Amino acid sequence: MTDEGVPQKVRDAMVSDPTALDAGASAQEAGAALMRAAVRSVLVCDRGDLVGVVTRKTLVREVVARGLDPRTTTLSEIAEPPNATIDSETPLAEAYAYLEQHDYERVPVVDHGKLVGVLSRSAVQRRLVEDEPPADLPDDEVSLDEI
Repeated sequence: MTDEGVPQKVRDAMVSDPTALDAGASAQEAGAALMRAAVRSVLVCDRGDLVGVVTRKTLVREVVARGLDPRTTTLSEIAEPPNATIDSETPLAEAYAYLEQHDYERVPVVDHGKLVGVLSRSAVQRRLVEDEPPADLPDDEVSLDEI
């Protein structure tokens, strides 16, 4: 809950600048992005709309194993549909339950089909814990506020 008692939304906890490339970008560009340790996948967009995902495994299977030229192979040719997306207005607790149920570590966040971020399960966990009210004290304990 926020200070006003309104549940937090996905947009409040998402990373708003995910690694994304245009569908016309080359497989080589995706490979360069995937060389960064923190990048596990590249989100592929067409005019801002999320159209797919490329991972290291995708590059090996779709480009290297097939003998394609990574400089001329476009991401639109090899991108896989995302396993899931989540709307930016989804309540955060609902989003967490969804991530847990499907065992997703992260999921792209969309707003009317447009990519706006990425939500990670660990970030949601931290956000929800920070937002929990303190546990009630047993009757025999006195809080510092009461002194």
